[in-house]
Amino acid sequence: MPVIKSAIERMKTNEIARKRNASEKNSMRSAIKKFEKASVNGAEDIDRIYRDAISAIDHTKSKGLIKANNANRKKAHLARVKNSL
Repeated sequence: MPVIKSAIERMKTNEIARKRNASEKNSMRSAIKKFEKASVNGAEDIDRIYRDAISAIDHTKSKGLIKANNANRKKAHLARVKNSL
């Protein structure tokens, strides 16, 4: 445990950021899984779910939680799945 006050405060800040970042990444993964499940089941609102998944990926990238190439790779995968329908 840190003794210096600024180190204690930084630990608290890091813990809050860690939880927020984990939540953001989890929501992105959930959106991707929701799209993949909808594509398998042949949902009618597949375009809206696709846009939501792309938006979640872009949001996560803009926050710096995933790198640009990773985001582009995920979006390309979703586009391939969507185009194969």
